[in-house]
Amino acid sequence: MKHVQGPLCTVDVGEQTAETESIDDVLESFLGGRALGTKLAYDRVPFDADPLGAENRLFFATGPLQHSTMSFTGRMSATSVSPLTDGLLSSNAGGFLSRNFTGTGYSAVEITGASDDLVIVHVTDDGVEFEAVPELEEATVPETCEYIEDEHGLEAEHTVVIGPGGENQVRFASIMTSEERAFGRGGLGAVLGSKNVKAITFDGDSTHEVEIPPLQMEIHGEAAQSDHIMKRQGTSSMTEYANEVEALPTRYFSELSFEGAEGISGDRVEEKKYKKGTCSACAFACKLPTRDEETGLETEGPEYETVMAFGSNSGVDDIVDVMKSNKLCDEYGIDTISAGDVVAAYLASEDEFGNVELIHDLVKKIAYREGVGDTLAEGIDRAHDELGVDNWTVKGMEFPAHDGRTLNGQGLAFATSNRGADHMYAEFYPYEYPLVDADRAFDKTGLDDKPPKIIELENVNVIKDSGVLCKFSRDFVSPERLETLLDADYEDLLELGGTVVSLERHFNNQRGFDRADDRLPYEIPGFEEGLAAYYDERGWDDDGTVPAERLEATGATETPADD
Repeated sequence: MKHVQGPLCTVDVGEQTAETESIDDVLESFLGGRALGTKLAYDRVPFDADPLGAENRLFFATGPLQHSTMSFTGRMSATSVSPLTDGLLSSNAGGFLSRNFTGTGYSAVEITGASDDLVIVHVTDDGVEFEAVPELEEATVPETCEYIEDEHGLEAEHTVVIGPGGENQVRFASIMTSEERAFGRGGLGAVLGSKNVKAITFDGDSTHEVEIPPLQMEIHGEAAQSDHIMKRQGTSSMTEYANEVEALPTRYFSELSFEGAEGISGDRVEEKKYKKGTCSACAFACKLPTRDEETGLETEGPEYETVMAFGSNSGVDDIVDVMKSNKLCDEYGIDTISAGDVVAAYLASEDEFGNVELIHDLVKKIAYREGVGDTLAEGIDRAHDELGVDNWTVKGMEFPAHDGRTLNGQGLAFATSNRGADHMYAEFYPYEYPLVDADRAFDKTGLDDKPPKIIELENVNVIKDSGVLCKFSRDFVSPERLETLLDADYEDLLELGGTVVSLERHFNNQRGFDRADDRLPYEIPGFEEGLAAYYDERGWDDDGTVPAERLEATGATETPADD
C-alpha cells in the first residue's frame, strides 16, 4: 500500500520545543491524512482530555497522493478532540497548502501544549521557530496573512491561520488556509486558539518521493475535459434541485423548501463568478471566486451548504447577502454551516427571519463573543435552551443541507457519523436523489438495505480523507482506480477504513458516547432497526460501543500510550 513518508514533528508551543521521531510502522498501516491523524491521536491524546486544554493535541497530515500531479489532490487533513462535539474529529481543507506542507519533509505535524503569548509557529525542513505576535491579537484572517507575507515572504498558501473566532474559542471556529479555504467543521480553530497559536507556516524543499502510477494523468485529463456543472456553479448547483424534492432546510428547519430558492440558486452564484478557482494541481476547478459589481463585494463561494445556512434556513433570498455572510465567516475564521444555523436559531427565537443587517451583525458578535454572540458562540446544542428553540444537532454538531427527513438514508448517516451531523462523513445523499444513476439509486424513503452501503461509504471516505483525495473525485476514481493509485486491494482499503471508524468510535466511547448519542431531532421510518443493523454490520455492541474483540482487531490498546 502506498503511504506518506517522513517522520512526525511534535511541536510543544508551551515549552517552545520541537522533536522528530520515526513513525514508519504507523505509516505502513495507516496510509496518511485522516487515518494517520486518528491513529496518532488515539495513541497520544488522553481519553479525558479537555478539547480546549493544553493536553489536547492537533495533528496535521497529508497523504501519498499529495506527491502526484493529479486533480483532486490539493487537500490535507487535521485531527483533534473537537470543542463542539467533545469527540475525536478530523476535518480537511483544500487550497494550496498540502504541497507546501510536504516540502517540510514531515509526514505529520503535532501541536501540543499552550503558549503564554500569542505566537506564529514556523515549520520548515530546517527546524521550527516561534514568533511572538501580540500585535496580531484579534486580527482577521486576511490581516494575519498580509503580515506573514510582508514579514516572511510567505503567501497564504503556506499558512494555516485563525481569526478572532479561534482566539475567542468559538466552538465552531475554523482553521483557514489560502485565506478562504477552511478546516471548517468541529471547531479546530478554537483548539489552536486555546494554545495561543495565531498561525503556522510550512515551507521547505524536502519532499519525499512517493511513486504514483501513470493512471494519475488519465484521471487528470478527464477532470480537465469534463463539462460538469460544478465547474460553473460548485455545489450551489444543488440548491433548486434540493428545493424541488423538499430536502432544503428552511427557517430554522421548520420547513423543507424555500419559496426564495431561485434568488440563491446556482444560477445566481454563476452570475457572480468572475474567474476560475481551483486547488493545487486540480484541473476540475470547481471553486467560486465571486464578485458583486454594484457593491464591490468579493468572496469565494458561497457553496450549497452556506447557501442553505445563511440563505433558506435564515429566510434570506438574495445571493449577495449570502455572499456577505460567507465573506465575514472567512475573515473571522468560523464555520459557515454552524454559524448560519446558530444565527437561524436566534432568528427563530426573535421572529427575525430575513433580517440581513441583524444576521451580519450577529456573525461579528459571535466571532468576538460580544453580547448575545457569546451565547451563540457555544453552538446550538449548548444554547438552544436559553434561546427557547429545538436542538437541531447530532452529537453537538449543527446540520448541513440534504435533509434526512426526506432523504432517510442520509438521516441515518447523520446519526451514525462519529463527527455528528455531517453530510461528508458517509456522503450517502447522492444515492437518494432521483438524478443518480438508476443502478446506484435507493428509494429516498425508509432504510431497507441502506446500512451496509452507509458503512461502505464511510469506510471509503476514510481512504479518500487519508489519500488525501477530494470527495468530488467520485465520478473519476472508481474502486478499481483507487486500488491502482494506492497499490492495495479495495477490500483491504475498506478494512482500513473500518478500523479508523472503530478507533474514532472507541475513543469517543471512552468519553461517554454510546447509542444515546446516535439520535436525530426527528423520526424516520425504521430508524431503530436501521441503527441496529448498522451496529451489527460494524461488529459493535447494541449500545453503540466497540467491543474488545473489535478493538483488538484494529491493533489498538484500551489506553493511550501516554495516559
